[in-house]
Amino acid sequence: MDVKGTVAEGFEPVRDAFVRNFEVLGDRGAAVAVYRDGHRVVDLWGGTKDIDGTAPWERDTAQLVRSATKGVAAAALLLLHQRGVLDLDAPVASYWPEFKAAGKERVLVRQVLSHRAGLPVLDRPLTPAQALEPLPGAEAVARQAPVWEPGTDHGYHALTYGWLVGELVRRTTGRGIGDWIADEVTGPSGADLWVGLPAAEAGRVGRVGPVEAPENDGALRARPKRSVTAAYEDPRSLTRRAFGAISPFPDQNDPAYRAAALPATNGIATADGLARSYAALIGGAGGRPPLFAPDTLAAARAEESAGPDRVLVVGTRFGLGFMLHGPSSPFLAPGSFGHPGRGGSLGFADPESGVAFGYVTNGFRSTVTADPRAQALVRAVRASLPSGDGSHART
Repeated sequence: MDVKGTVAEGFEPVRDAFVRNFEVLGDRGAAVAVYRDGHRVVDLWGGTKDIDGTAPWERDTAQLVRSATKGVAAAALLLLHQRGVLDLDAPVASYWPEFKAAGKERVLVRQVLSHRAGLPVLDRPLTPAQALEPLPGAEAVARQAPVWEPGTDHGYHALTYGWLVGELVRRTTGRGIGDWIADEVTGPSGADLWVGLPAAEAGRVGRVGPVEAPENDGALRARPKRSVTAAYEDPRSLTRRAFGAISPFPDQNDPAYRAAALPATNGIATADGLARSYAALIGGAGGRPPLFAPDTLAAARAEESAGPDRVLVVGTRFGLGFMLHGPSSPFLAPGSFGHPGRGGSLGFADPESGVAFGYVTNGFRSTVTADPRAQALVRAVRASLPSGDGSHART
Protein backbone atom coordinates (compact mmCIF):
# COMPACT_ATOMS: atom_id res chain seq x y z
CA MET A 1 0.00 0.00 0.00
CA ASP A 2 1.34 3.38 -1.04
CA VAL A 3 0.54 5.46 2.03
CA LYS A 4 1.27 9.15 1.69
CA GLY A 5 1.80 11.90 4.21
CA THR A 6 3.96 12.48 7.24
CA VAL A 7 4.32 11.56 10.89
CA ALA A 8 6.38 13.37 13.50
CA GLU A 9 9.26 11.56 15.17
CA GLY A 10 7.89 9.09 17.69
CA PHE A 11 4.55 8.61 15.90
CA GLU A 12 5.81 5.96 13.48
CA PRO A 13 3.53 3.33 15.10
CA VAL A 14 0.55 5.23 13.69
CA ARG A 15 1.90 4.85 10.15
CA ASP A 16 2.44 1.14 10.76
CA ALA A 17 -1.12 0.71 12.03
CA PHE A 18 -2.52 2.72 9.12
CA VAL A 19 -0.72 0.51 6.59
CA ARG A 20 -2.00 -2.58 8.39
CA ASN A 21 -5.55 -1.28 8.12
CA PHE A 22 -5.24 -1.63 4.35
CA GLU A 23 -3.26 -4.86 4.31
CA VAL A 24 -5.21 -6.75 6.97
CA LEU A 25 -8.33 -4.89 8.06
CA GLY A 26 -9.79 -4.21 4.63
CA ASP A 27 -9.61 -0.43 4.26
CA ARG A 28 -10.13 0.77 0.65
CA GLY A 29 -9.54 4.49 1.11
CA ALA A 30 -8.90 6.35 4.35
CA ALA A 31 -7.02 9.10 6.14
CA VAL A 32 -5.93 9.81 9.71
CA ALA A 33 -4.76 13.02 11.34
CA VAL A 34 -3.56 13.73 14.87
CA TYR A 35 -2.80 17.02 16.59
CA ARG A 36 -0.86 17.37 19.81
CA ASP A 37 -0.89 20.66 21.69
CA GLY A 38 -2.19 22.31 18.52
CA HIS A 39 0.57 20.93 16.28
CA ARG A 40 -0.16 18.30 13.62
CA VAL A 41 1.93 15.19 14.29
CA VAL A 42 0.17 12.70 11.98
CA ASP A 43 -1.17 13.39 8.48
CA LEU A 44 -1.63 10.20 6.45
CA TRP A 45 -3.84 9.07 3.58
CA GLY A 46 -4.02 6.20 1.13
CA GLY A 47 -6.12 4.01 -1.12
CA THR A 48 -8.83 5.17 -3.49
CA LYS A 49 -11.06 8.21 -3.22
CA ASP A 50 -14.20 6.18 -4.07
CA ILE A 51 -15.14 2.87 -2.50
CA ASP A 52 -15.87 1.53 -5.99
CA GLY A 53 -13.28 3.46 -7.99
CA THR A 54 -9.61 3.65 -8.87
CA ALA A 55 -8.77 7.36 -8.55
CA PRO A 56 -6.29 7.86 -5.71
CA TRP A 57 -7.21 9.46 -2.41
CA GLU A 58 -5.67 12.92 -2.29
CA ARG A 59 -4.63 14.91 0.75
CA ASP A 60 -7.79 17.05 0.54
CA THR A 61 -10.22 14.17 -0.06
CA ALA A 62 -13.26 14.40 2.21
CA GLN A 63 -15.79 11.75 3.19
CA LEU A 64 -19.11 11.35 4.94
CA VAL A 65 -18.46 10.83 8.65
CA ARG A 66 -21.99 9.88 9.72
CA SER A 67 -22.52 10.24 13.49
CA ALA A 68 -19.09 11.71 14.06
CA THR A 69 -21.02 14.85 13.08
CA LYS A 70 -22.81 14.75 16.43
CA GLY A 71 -19.77 15.91 18.37
CA VAL A 72 -19.40 19.08 16.30
CA ALA A 73 -23.15 19.71 16.63
CA ALA A 74 -22.85 19.35 20.41
CA ALA A 75 -20.05 21.91 20.40
CA ALA A 76 -22.45 24.42 18.85
CA LEU A 77 -24.90 24.18 21.76
CA LEU A 78 -22.14 24.25 24.35
CA LEU A 79 -20.61 27.36 22.81
CA LEU A 80 -24.01 29.05 22.80
CA HIS A 81 -24.30 28.18 26.48
CA GLN A 82 -20.80 29.53 27.10
CA ARG A 83 -21.83 32.82 25.48
CA GLY A 84 -24.96 33.12 27.59
CA VAL A 85 -27.36 32.54 24.68
CA LEU A 86 -28.64 29.16 25.86
CA ASP A 87 -29.22 27.69 29.31
CA LEU A 88 -28.53 23.98 29.51
CA ASP A 89 -30.98 23.61 32.38
CA ALA A 90 -33.83 25.47 30.70
CA PRO A 91 -36.77 23.64 29.16
CA VAL A 92 -36.41 23.15 25.42
CA ALA A 93 -39.89 24.68 25.05
CA SER A 94 -38.67 28.00 26.47
CA TYR A 95 -36.82 28.46 23.17
CA TRP A 96 -39.12 26.36 20.98
CA PRO A 97 -42.75 26.73 22.13
CA GLU A 98 -44.17 24.11 19.75
CA PHE A 99 -42.02 21.52 21.50
CA LYS A 100 -44.41 21.50 24.49
CA ALA A 101 -46.75 19.10 22.67
CA ALA A 102 -47.34 15.56 23.92
CA GLY A 103 -46.12 16.14 27.47
CA LYS A 104 -42.66 17.53 26.75
CA GLU A 105 -42.96 20.77 28.73
CA ARG A 106 -40.22 19.78 31.17
CA VAL A 107 -37.66 18.29 28.78
CA LEU A 108 -34.39 20.14 29.36
CA VAL A 109 -31.70 21.13 26.88
CA ARG A 110 -29.29 19.07 29.00
CA GLN A 111 -31.45 15.98 28.46
CA VAL A 112 -31.39 16.45 24.70
CA LEU A 113 -27.59 16.52 24.68
CA SER A 114 -27.25 13.50 26.97
CA HIS A 115 -29.75 11.32 25.04
CA ARG A 116 -32.19 11.36 27.96
CA ALA A 117 -35.10 13.19 26.27
CA GLY A 118 -37.01 9.99 25.48
CA LEU A 119 -37.32 10.95 21.80
CA PRO A 120 -35.19 8.52 19.78
CA VAL A 121 -38.03 7.52 17.42
CA LEU A 122 -40.73 9.02 15.23
CA ASP A 123 -44.10 7.33 15.15
CA ARG A 124 -44.33 8.49 11.54
CA PRO A 125 -40.88 8.28 9.94
CA LEU A 126 -39.89 10.99 7.48
CA THR A 127 -39.55 10.27 3.79
CA PRO A 128 -36.14 11.00 2.24
CA ALA A 129 -37.54 14.14 0.60
CA GLN A 130 -38.91 15.41 3.92
CA ALA A 131 -35.64 14.66 5.72
CA LEU A 132 -33.62 16.83 3.34
CA GLU A 133 -35.81 19.88 3.92
CA PRO A 134 -34.87 22.18 6.83
CA LEU A 135 -38.12 22.06 8.86
CA PRO A 136 -40.05 18.73 8.68
CA GLY A 137 -37.69 16.87 11.04
CA ALA A 138 -37.98 19.48 13.77
CA GLU A 139 -41.75 19.66 13.32
CA ALA A 140 -42.03 15.88 13.62
CA VAL A 141 -39.94 15.78 16.81
CA ALA A 142 -42.04 18.60 18.29
CA ARG A 143 -45.20 16.52 17.75
CA GLN A 144 -43.67 13.28 19.03
CA ALA A 145 -44.54 11.89 22.46
CA PRO A 146 -41.61 10.58 24.55
CA VAL A 147 -41.25 6.80 24.68
CA TRP A 148 -39.95 6.96 28.26
CA GLU A 149 -40.22 9.63 30.92
CA PRO A 150 -37.59 12.23 30.01
CA GLY A 151 -34.64 12.32 32.36
CA THR A 152 -35.19 8.85 33.80
CA ASP A 153 -33.12 6.82 31.33
CA HIS A 154 -30.96 7.18 28.26
CA GLY A 155 -31.01 5.80 24.73
CA TYR A 156 -29.14 6.86 21.63
CA HIS A 157 -31.10 9.43 19.58
CA ALA A 158 -29.55 8.24 16.32
CA LEU A 159 -31.36 10.58 13.93
CA THR A 160 -33.66 12.73 16.06
CA TYR A 161 -30.64 14.23 17.86
CA GLY A 162 -29.87 16.25 14.75
CA TRP A 163 -33.31 17.84 14.50
CA LEU A 164 -33.36 18.60 18.22
CA VAL A 165 -29.95 20.25 18.29
CA GLY A 166 -30.37 21.93 14.94
CA GLU A 167 -33.67 23.52 15.87
CA LEU A 168 -32.30 24.81 19.17
CA VAL A 169 -29.52 26.55 17.26
CA ARG A 170 -32.03 28.02 14.80
CA ARG A 171 -34.38 29.21 17.54
CA THR A 172 -31.64 30.90 19.57
CA THR A 173 -29.55 32.38 16.74
CA GLY A 174 -31.83 32.61 13.70
CA ARG A 175 -29.23 30.67 11.70
CA GLY A 176 -29.10 27.12 10.42
CA ILE A 177 -26.73 24.89 12.34
CA GLY A 178 -24.56 24.19 9.30
CA ASP A 179 -23.99 27.90 8.75
CA TRP A 180 -23.40 28.48 12.46
CA ILE A 181 -20.77 25.74 12.66
CA ALA A 182 -19.05 27.09 9.55
CA ASP A 183 -18.98 30.64 10.90
CA GLU A 184 -18.09 29.91 14.51
CA VAL A 185 -16.15 26.62 14.63
CA THR A 186 -14.75 25.21 11.41
CA GLY A 187 -14.21 28.48 9.55
CA PRO A 188 -12.13 30.22 12.22
CA SER A 189 -10.10 27.07 12.84
CA GLY A 190 -9.57 26.30 9.15
CA ALA A 191 -11.16 22.87 9.48
CA ASP A 192 -12.46 21.19 6.34
CA LEU A 193 -15.71 19.94 7.83
CA TRP A 194 -19.20 20.81 6.64
CA VAL A 195 -22.74 20.12 7.79
CA GLY A 196 -24.37 20.86 4.46
CA LEU A 197 -21.72 20.49 1.76
CA PRO A 198 -21.12 23.63 -0.33
CA ALA A 199 -21.38 23.02 -4.07
CA ALA A 200 -17.84 24.32 -4.52
CA GLU A 201 -16.45 21.46 -2.39
CA ALA A 202 -18.41 18.61 -3.99
CA GLY A 203 -15.55 17.46 -6.22
CA ARG A 204 -13.39 16.62 -3.21
CA VAL A 205 -15.84 14.11 -1.74
CA GLY A 206 -15.48 10.38 -2.41
CA ARG A 207 -18.19 7.77 -2.78
CA VAL A 208 -18.83 5.64 0.30
CA GLY A 209 -20.18 2.12 0.60
CA PRO A 210 -20.22 -1.04 2.71
CA VAL A 211 -17.24 -3.35 3.14
CA GLU A 212 -17.11 -6.74 4.76
CA ALA A 213 -14.70 -7.50 7.57
CA PRO A 214 -11.91 -9.70 6.18
CA GLU A 215 -11.74 -13.20 7.60
CA ASN A 216 -8.04 -12.83 8.43
CA ASP A 217 -8.20 -9.50 10.25
CA GLY A 218 -7.16 -11.09 13.52
CA ALA A 219 -10.15 -9.69 15.40
CA LEU A 220 -11.87 -11.75 18.03
CA ARG A 221 -14.87 -13.34 16.33
CA ALA A 222 -17.26 -12.96 19.22
CA ARG A 223 -20.91 -13.59 18.42
CA PRO A 224 -23.07 -10.55 19.19
CA LYS A 225 -25.24 -10.88 22.26
CA ARG A 226 -28.63 -12.31 21.44
CA SER A 227 -30.33 -9.20 22.82
CA VAL A 228 -28.37 -6.94 20.45
CA THR A 229 -29.07 -9.11 17.42
CA ALA A 230 -32.75 -9.32 18.28
CA ALA A 231 -33.01 -5.55 18.72
CA TYR A 232 -31.66 -4.87 15.25
CA GLU A 233 -33.89 -7.53 13.69
CA ASP A 234 -37.16 -6.59 15.43
CA PRO A 235 -39.01 -3.84 13.49
CA ARG A 236 -40.85 -2.88 16.70
CA SER A 237 -37.72 -2.37 18.79
CA LEU A 238 -36.47 1.06 19.76
CA THR A 239 -33.25 0.19 17.95
CA ARG A 240 -34.85 -0.39 14.57
CA ARG A 241 -37.27 2.49 15.01
CA ALA A 242 -34.52 4.93 16.02
CA PHE A 243 -32.37 4.14 13.00
CA GLY A 244 -35.54 4.08 10.88
CA ALA A 245 -36.71 7.62 11.68
CA ILE A 246 -36.09 8.30 7.98
CA SER A 247 -37.51 5.54 5.78
CA PRO A 248 -36.15 4.51 3.40
CA PHE A 249 -32.82 6.04 4.25
CA PRO A 250 -31.48 8.38 1.52
CA ASP A 251 -28.63 7.47 -0.80
CA GLN A 252 -25.61 8.78 1.09
CA ASN A 253 -23.78 9.48 -2.19
CA ASP A 254 -26.61 11.63 -3.54
CA PRO A 255 -25.49 15.27 -3.93
CA ALA A 256 -28.83 16.40 -2.46
CA TYR A 257 -28.17 14.36 0.70
CA ARG A 258 -24.68 15.78 1.07
CA ALA A 259 -25.92 19.34 0.59
CA ALA A 260 -28.59 19.05 3.30
CA ALA A 261 -27.79 19.91 6.92
CA LEU A 262 -28.42 16.81 9.05
CA PRO A 263 -26.22 17.34 12.12
CA ALA A 264 -26.79 13.81 13.43
CA THR A 265 -25.60 11.99 10.35
CA ASN A 266 -24.25 13.78 7.29
CA GLY A 267 -21.20 15.82 8.18
CA ILE A 268 -18.47 15.61 5.56
CA ALA A 269 -14.85 16.08 6.53
CA THR A 270 -11.25 15.37 5.82
CA ALA A 271 -9.40 13.53 8.58
CA ASP A 272 -7.50 16.73 9.21
CA GLY A 273 -10.76 18.69 9.39
CA LEU A 274 -12.23 16.32 11.95
CA ALA A 275 -9.08 16.34 14.10
CA ARG A 276 -8.64 20.10 13.71
CA SER A 277 -12.23 20.69 14.87
CA TYR A 278 -11.44 18.91 18.13
CA ALA A 279 -8.08 20.65 18.40
CA ALA A 280 -9.96 23.94 18.17
CA LEU A 281 -12.06 23.00 21.20
CA ILE A 282 -9.12 22.23 23.49
CA GLY A 283 -6.39 24.46 22.02
CA GLY A 284 -6.48 25.33 18.35
CA ALA A 285 -3.97 24.64 15.64
CA GLY A 286 -1.63 27.54 14.97
CA GLY A 287 -1.64 28.71 18.56
CA ARG A 288 -5.27 29.85 18.63
CA PRO A 289 -6.88 29.85 22.09
CA PRO A 290 -9.29 27.00 22.83
CA LEU A 291 -12.93 27.57 21.91
CA PHE A 292 -14.06 25.84 25.11
CA ALA A 293 -13.56 27.75 28.33
CA PRO A 294 -12.48 25.52 31.25
CA ASP A 295 -16.02 25.26 32.64
CA THR A 296 -17.40 24.33 29.22
CA LEU A 297 -14.73 21.69 28.73
CA ALA A 298 -15.56 20.23 32.13
CA ALA A 299 -19.27 20.15 31.28
CA ALA A 300 -18.65 18.53 27.90
CA ARG A 301 -17.03 15.48 29.44
CA ALA A 302 -18.81 15.20 32.77
CA GLU A 303 -20.80 11.98 32.76
CA GLU A 304 -24.52 12.59 32.22
CA SER A 305 -25.63 9.13 31.07
CA ALA A 306 -24.09 5.71 31.68
CA GLY A 307 -25.15 2.10 31.63
CA PRO A 308 -27.44 0.03 29.39
CA ASP A 309 -28.55 2.09 26.40
CA ARG A 310 -32.22 1.56 25.51
CA VAL A 311 -31.48 1.95 21.80
CA LEU A 312 -28.00 0.52 21.25
CA VAL A 313 -28.62 -2.29 23.79
CA VAL A 314 -25.05 -2.07 25.10
CA GLY A 315 -23.53 0.06 27.84
CA THR A 316 -22.80 3.61 26.72
CA ARG A 317 -21.46 6.76 28.39
CA PHE A 318 -22.37 10.29 27.37
CA GLY A 319 -21.44 13.74 28.50
CA LEU A 320 -23.23 16.72 26.97
CA GLY A 321 -23.51 15.57 23.37
CA PHE A 322 -20.21 13.72 23.35
CA MET A 323 -19.57 10.04 23.89
CA LEU A 324 -17.10 9.41 26.69
CA HIS A 325 -14.31 6.86 26.90
CA GLY A 326 -15.62 3.42 27.89
CA PRO A 327 -15.71 -0.25 26.92
CA SER A 328 -18.20 0.19 24.09
CA SER A 329 -16.41 3.23 22.63
CA PRO A 330 -12.76 3.39 23.69
CA PHE A 331 -10.91 6.61 23.04
CA LEU A 332 -7.38 7.48 24.12
CA ALA A 333 -7.80 7.76 27.89
CA PRO A 334 -10.45 8.21 30.61
CA GLY A 335 -10.65 11.98 30.04
CA SER A 336 -11.23 11.75 26.27
CA PHE A 337 -14.47 12.92 24.67
CA GLY A 338 -15.69 12.67 21.08
CA HIS A 339 -17.97 10.71 18.80
CA PRO A 340 -17.69 7.78 16.40
CA GLY A 341 -19.55 7.49 13.14
CA ARG A 342 -21.42 4.29 12.41
CA GLY A 343 -19.25 2.14 10.18
CA GLY A 344 -15.81 3.57 10.86
CA SER A 345 -15.08 7.28 11.30
CA LEU A 346 -13.97 8.72 14.64
CA GLY A 347 -13.13 12.11 16.09
CA PHE A 348 -12.15 12.95 19.68
CA ALA A 349 -10.00 15.07 21.93
CA ASP A 350 -8.00 14.15 25.02
CA PRO A 351 -7.20 17.35 26.94
CA GLU A 352 -4.72 15.74 29.36
CA SER A 353 -2.39 14.63 26.57
CA GLY A 354 -3.28 17.53 24.26
CA VAL A 355 -4.31 15.08 21.52
CA ALA A 356 -7.02 15.63 18.90
CA PHE A 357 -7.75 12.74 16.53
CA GLY A 358 -9.62 12.27 13.25
CA TYR A 359 -10.08 9.16 11.09
CA VAL A 360 -12.28 8.98 7.99
CA THR A 361 -12.90 6.13 5.55
CA ASN A 362 -15.00 5.39 2.50
CA GLY A 363 -15.59 1.76 3.53
CA PHE A 364 -18.32 1.31 6.11
CA ARG A 365 -18.27 -1.84 8.22
CA SER A 366 -21.14 -3.02 10.42
CA THR A 367 -19.70 -1.39 13.53
CA VAL A 368 -21.57 1.25 15.52
CA THR A 369 -19.25 2.55 18.26
CA ALA A 370 -15.83 0.87 18.02
CA ASP A 371 -14.52 0.12 14.54
CA PRO A 372 -11.38 -2.10 14.54
CA ARG A 373 -9.54 0.18 12.09
CA ALA A 374 -10.07 3.31 14.17
CA GLN A 375 -9.25 1.42 17.35
CA ALA A 376 -5.97 0.17 15.88
CA LEU A 377 -4.98 3.75 15.16
CA VAL A 378 -5.98 4.94 18.64
CA ARG A 379 -3.82 2.22 20.21
CA ALA A 380 -0.92 3.32 18.01
CA VAL A 381 -1.34 6.94 19.11
CA ARG A 382 -1.36 5.82 22.73
CA ALA A 383 1.84 3.83 22.18
CA SER A 384 3.47 6.86 20.54
CA LEU A 385 3.05 9.16 23.52
CA PRO A 386 6.05 9.42 25.87
CA SER A 387 4.19 7.92 28.82
CA GLY A 388 3.09 4.97 26.72
CA ASP A 389 -0.44 5.11 28.11
CA GLY A 390 -1.92 8.27 26.60
CA SER A 391 -2.95 9.74 29.92
CA HIS A 392 -0.98 12.83 30.86
CA ALA A 393 2.37 12.88 29.07
CA ARG A 394 3.69 15.92 27.27
CA THR A 395 7.01 16.62 25.61
